[in-house]
Amino acid sequence: MSKFRDALDRGKEARREQKGKVGNEKTEGVDFGAQARAWLNDVVVASLETARADVAGEVAVEMDTAPRRQAKASTPSIRFRIYRKRGTEKEVVGRTFTVNVQLSGQVSVSSPGIVAREVGNIGDRADERFSSLLAELIEDAAKGA
Repeated sequence: MSKFRDALDRGKEARREQKGKVGNEKTEGVDFGAQARAWLNDVVVASLETARADVAGEVAVEMDTAPRRQAKASTPSIRFRIYRKRGTEKEVVGRTFTVNVQLSGQVSVSSPGIVAREVGNIGDRADERFSSLLAELIEDAAKGA
């Protein structure tokens, strides 16, 4: 799991450098749904893809980025699943998580049986809170919890 944490740190540093060069983007005139989907793509999908590549040998990370029933939803969400790889498909036990964007712009991660955790706001492009939570979830899956 230390490889994943190192990759997160490298990604954070690269984003800080890029922020200094690009500056803040203005999103005035863009509807909430578009802003929320952009945040989910920029932060959540990017973090999940990085995690999937970094922990491919031990833990599987699958995501459902565009459920058809929510393609035009005013409050979009992304579902992802984390599970420990084992010998056969029948032994695969994992947990499914949902990243929801509320109308207030707050983003939370929830799963059946756990309390939803706030991971940021779509106005903030930093992904530290989501990436940290994702690292915890992956470590729990690797332990078999």
